[in-house]
Amino acid sequence: MGLFSIFKKTDAASAAATVQPSDDDEAARLAANSETERQLQQARQREIARATAMKIDAIESAMTFDIFNEPEPAWGSQRNRPPKQRAATAGGPDTQALADIPTTLLLRDEDLPQLAVAAETAPVVEEIAILYANGQGAVAEQLLSAAVSEAGGDRTVWWMLFDLYQVQGQQERFDNLSIDYASTFETSPPSWNAPAVLAAASPEWAGVTPTESFAGVLDAHIDPQLERLRQLSADNPVLRLEFGRVTAIEPGGCALLLDTLRQLQARQRELILVAAPALVGLLRANIAVGRRDDTEAPWLLLLELLQLLNREKEFEQIGMDYCVTFEVSPPSFVAPHKVATAPVQHVSASPDRFMLPPQVEHQLGPLLPAIQHYADQYQTLVFDCSRLTRIDYACANQAHACLLALHQQGKKIEFRDVNHLVTALLRLLGYADIARIYPHKY
Repeated sequence: MGLFSIFKKTDAASAAATVQPSDDDEAARLAANSETERQLQQARQREIARATAMKIDAIESAMTFDIFNEPEPAWGSQRNRPPKQRAATAGGPDTQALADIPTTLLLRDEDLPQLAVAAETAPVVEEIAILYANGQGAVAEQLLSAAVSEAGGDRTVWWMLFDLYQVQGQQERFDNLSIDYASTFETSPPSWNAPAVLAAASPEWAGVTPTESFAGVLDAHIDPQLERLRQLSADNPVLRLEFGRVTAIEPGGCALLLDTLRQLQARQRELILVAAPALVGLLRANIAVGRRDDTEAPWLLLLELLQLLNREKEFEQIGMDYCVTFEVSPPSFVAPHKVATAPVQHVSASPDRFMLPPQVEHQLGPLLPAIQHYADQYQTLVFDCSRLTRIDYACANQAHACLLALHQQGKKIEFRDVNHLVTALLRLLGYADIARIYPHKY
């Protein structure tokens, strides 16, 4: 054997030792691959669940709009029918008594009394409501997380935890809870719409929210309403525009509304748009790529609404169609400033609501005189709680005493768009005895 042969064998053995992994290394590699595969599978499952939830949500939204897009009857507007003679059936339900009740009372859940909470979760819900009201959000989150796993078919604690995550800005935890919610209840989960974003716009403001409700055909006849909005914008930082009852559009009305929306945005006014997606649907149904109408107003109003709704992808698609149709450059997308959306709500009271501030704590201060001034003007008081994230226990008690006096004077009181954490506290303190409480719907 030559000298070089020895070196060759030595080098080959060394190379083999370097290339061949040990059993421990091989096991570690297999474990890592298995863990990676498991994570990828979980990610795929989450994406499938999210896609399914989005489809369910779209279907339910369409069904809800079709079924409930009707005006709510005013309080006391149902005609009482005279009692009818009927024979009692032994042990059977009095079905004729149900037939005598107006249809709206049977079908509309908003007109039915609200239950405080499901019996099995009442104690923990009340405890969590007090903890959250007193600023102990971390402890409330721990209790809610534990309660969700034991809630069974009761969704109250789920909704409270969803609201807590939105108030705290924890979108990742919100999304994870959404997947569990969709799997547990086989329905679409809530969508992310953190109130803290809107609350940051005008954190100290509270008071009457001027509202304009548009109905029928959106044409040149809306100019007086828009003029009122422009005048009110001089002294009011928040304005509410409702489009839920619009059934048709005309180019002249589109041009007027477009101009007003741009003016209000230029004045940095905070806008609450009700049923804006429904108006978007009407606008899309009235335009066509390549068809030039007398004016570009419907196209430009559609782009403006998509921008206010922060739907950038749709904005870009419509912008390309606009460019092809009119052979001009489309507007550039600009993120909306101080804009919130709200679903259609059939309120039978005055259109002007009293918007509560994002937080009420320590003392009510100037809030009480403002509420009293509002009560002097209206028989029915509607408190908009869409920006209210928390009210502490002491302030809630103090406000209850004020509202109790108004209730005894014959005032009717409503709380609208209340988050479920605040709702639990209000019910605990007896607000349901003097007011109607409408939590925001999930």
